[in-house]
Amino acid sequence: MVITVASGKGGTGKTTFAVNLAYALAQRGENVRLLDCDVEEPNDHLFVQPVFTEEKAVALPKPVWDQSTCTGCGKCAEACNYGAIAVVKEKVLIFNDLCHSCGVCSYVCPEGSLTEKDAVIGVVQAAPSHDPFFFAHGLLNIGEALAPSVARSVKESIEPEAINIIDASPGTACTVVEAVEGSDVVLLVTEPTPFGLNDLKLAVGLALKIGIPTGIIINRSNGKDAIIAEYAEEVGLPITGRIPFRREYAEAYSSGRILVDLFPELRENLLSIYDNLATAQPPEPAEDVFEILKGESAPFPVGSAAAYKEITVISGKGGTGKTTVVASLAQLAKNKILADNDVDAADLHLLLVPVVREGHDFVGGTKATIDPGKCTGCGLCAAACHFNAIRHDGPGNDMTDMTYRIEPLACEGCGLCPMVCPDGAISGEKNVTGRWYVSGTDYGPMVHARLGIAEENSGRLVTQVRRRAQQLADELKQELILGDGPPGTGCPVIASVSGTDLVVIVTEPTVSGVHDMQRVMKLAAHFGVPTVIVINKADLNADQARRIEEIAEEYGSRVIGRIPFDRAVNDALMDGKTILEYGEGEAAGAVREIWERLQEEFSELCSYD
Repeated sequence: MVITVASGKGGTGKTTFAVNLAYALAQRGENVRLLDCDVEEPNDHLFVQPVFTEEKAVALPKPVWDQSTCTGCGKCAEACNYGAIAVVKEKVLIFNDLCHSCGVCSYVCPEGSLTEKDAVIGVVQAAPSHDPFFFAHGLLNIGEALAPSVARSVKESIEPEAINIIDASPGTACTVVEAVEGSDVVLLVTEPTPFGLNDLKLAVGLALKIGIPTGIIINRSNGKDAIIAEYAEEVGLPITGRIPFRREYAEAYSSGRILVDLFPELRENLLSIYDNLATAQPPEPAEDVFEILKGESAPFPVGSAAAYKEITVISGKGGTGKTTVVASLAQLAKNKILADNDVDAADLHLLLVPVVREGHDFVGGTKATIDPGKCTGCGLCAAACHFNAIRHDGPGNDMTDMTYRIEPLACEGCGLCPMVCPDGAISGEKNVTGRWYVSGTDYGPMVHARLGIAEENSGRLVTQVRRRAQQLADELKQELILGDGPPGTGCPVIASVSGTDLVVIVTEPTVSGVHDMQRVMKLAAHFGVPTVIVINKADLNADQARRIEEIAEEYGSRVIGRIPFDRAVNDALMDGKTILEYGEGEAAGAVREIWERLQEEFSELCSYD
């Protein structure tokens, strides 16, 4: 069996569930393999503590430019659907951070000045002798965008005779699609909050679009799960299991301990979930849409700033409280534009309740289709495709001869196959992969977006959101853009971080929080962007909190705020309110202090101009 554990957002307990399920089953004598496909921020090894004895590099072809033969015609830049090539003064600039290794540029170059050379983008590490189960994970290199290729390499360790547990990335984009494809079961871990419900809907849409039997695990269940149970009943999915909300679980997790070794009742709970595995495969539910306000609306207020600065709030992993912090800062900051750059699983609208003024389709590549009546089965398209998205199993003219077809979920919209086909059997048309919006909130204008389920090019959609926010900041003479970035270190995070003035990293004092904070600090350093740190749930683990301060100092950063573990935060989210709207508790006071520190940082940024 292949069980993929996924979630619409990070921080729901997905990794905790996957790791502890693997231990519970292995301790019972089952043949188990745990495969961590969250290759941007792999965390399972922090708990498993494996000794890796095998390592394999993951390499993909990247373009190499030969200046001596190049005429500067610009055809490569015109053909690239990812914005990874520019031609400036007859010189070709290749942005490897954006390159998807599709091969289009080398194909269209009339002089042969662009050729492909394998470049290592990550590694797969394995511990076959780990006790009590086989373990492997993938690790994407910092600054690389092609996470699905590393996840695909991890899945080569699947053993048909074993119980294979795959820990997928959060969200619904291409890396999650890669992890989920071919699974027997998908278990979606969520929590009973409006954030959890919003992101669960996205994950359900993905699993059912791919056609995998699906069940729901409610983590941090507190007896008030109606918000999830009602949705599950609506879409026809079972609640496969519940894990109660207990602080001692969180404290043990923060130190990297295996929970089923400490809490026998949790082991029995997880084994019962597996033994009574309940899933269903109902039709794909309709996606939620933002309704655009009809009629005239008052113009946005105009400020007096001569220029703006951009502050982007990110986290190495999801669930650290990043969006909760941004929403509260939005109440405190004046003269700003808000940008929700987490286009894969946007949540900021849940707290700021935007009124949508305009909406636009986002075109994220080419949608290719093969006409079986014209296809001669030559196979040139399949040989050229770098993503294994063209399959030799399409029906021919008489429905018996096999021709080729496009696998939509594997296709990355590069546009190479229509160029390659000698028979004109492949058509390519612009593919709408999402929508972006400009909205009004009680705290200022907001630009946000929603990537379509299982769609590609989330980085380009993030760039579109940021570009529109920057235009608004100029037009309305605002002094600040406050951005809510995505988790991880891949393509959308690269698009959020590059070129911003300051990155605020929200982390938590756990082994995974510390690990992932280091990864995003390396990413920010890669792009030369200064960082500051906010520790959420700062009193959960004093040792890990001190470790965060030490790492911040190593990277030339510093901790500017500590938010205590406060149940009022969860209560505020349940009410759909920001921390400040809910009341002046400990967490609210900490956020106000963070804003004061950020204003100091903001003043320093402005003084550098």
